[in-house]
Amino acid sequence: MAKFVPDVKTQRWIVIAGGRVNRPADPAAPTSGPKYKVNPFATGNESMTPPEVYRVGEGESGKPGWKVRVVPNKFPITDIHEVIIHSPDESHDLEDLPLEQVTLILQTYRQRYQAHQSDGHVLIFCNHGTSSGASLTHPHAQLVVIPHQINLDALAREPVNNIVEDNTHFTVYCPDFSQWPYEVWIAPKKEKTLFGNISDEEIKDLAQILKSTLCRLKGCYDNPEVKKIRADVPFAYNFYIYHGENWFIRIIPRFIHRAGFELGTGLNVNMIDPKDAAENLASKEFCKI
Repeated sequence: MAKFVPDVKTQRWIVIAGGRVNRPADPAAPTSGPKYKVNPFATGNESMTPPEVYRVGEGESGKPGWKVRVVPNKFPITDIHEVIIHSPDESHDLEDLPLEQVTLILQTYRQRYQAHQSDGHVLIFCNHGTSSGASLTHPHAQLVVIPHQINLDALAREPVNNIVEDNTHFTVYCPDFSQWPYEVWIAPKKEKTLFGNISDEEIKDLAQILKSTLCRLKGCYDNPEVKKIRADVPFAYNFYIYHGENWFIRIIPRFIHRAGFELGTGLNVNMIDPKDAAENLASKEFCKI
């Protein structure tokens, strides 16, 4: 069971989750820790995960035939912690998958959010790539539920500046307050809504613009300006969907590592002006869909 410990001075919390130390390392990841010999998320290995709680696609529960699959996390951070396996494809993620598959993934996010929204704060997040904290390379996202009484130290939606692109329902932009190089946000044009309230029409728009944004970031990875600052690791990113009202998706490409100054002061150093980042991301040469 998760243990929540508050800092009485700042009202910030930490989660003690001792079981996480036993989580596996992927054979493809550069680590000396324990490794899986086979991929537990691959089609045909359904018995290696806890019993599934949701699937999109054909076939019986726990059998092949699925397109998106949801299972409890074997090494949970909180008492409710799920893994959303993006597709049977072991090597391609949202930026490379067909738009129809991205739509199914986002529909699954919505379904799981709705299933748990009465249980607490619902946070959906994705760690893509070894430098993002992913322990298994098979593309997946995670859902955790944090009790309502826990104060989440999370950013609220930032004002829209430095626009990269938009469509009918969403705007992509690099906030002036960006803490990371090429940090980019996707915000719905409709305000005062929860992610769980998103319509099918809006999901189609979100799938298109999320895929486009990740493609733009991937295209920028080898940009000479980024090469000067990026860690020498494959393209990686984190994103999360804000849990509350006025939701948004915050995407953080892992071009750099945080170091002593940031850890010691709580201040973040962004070496790329968000205005320049937005202009580069908006350039067609970086958008490969």
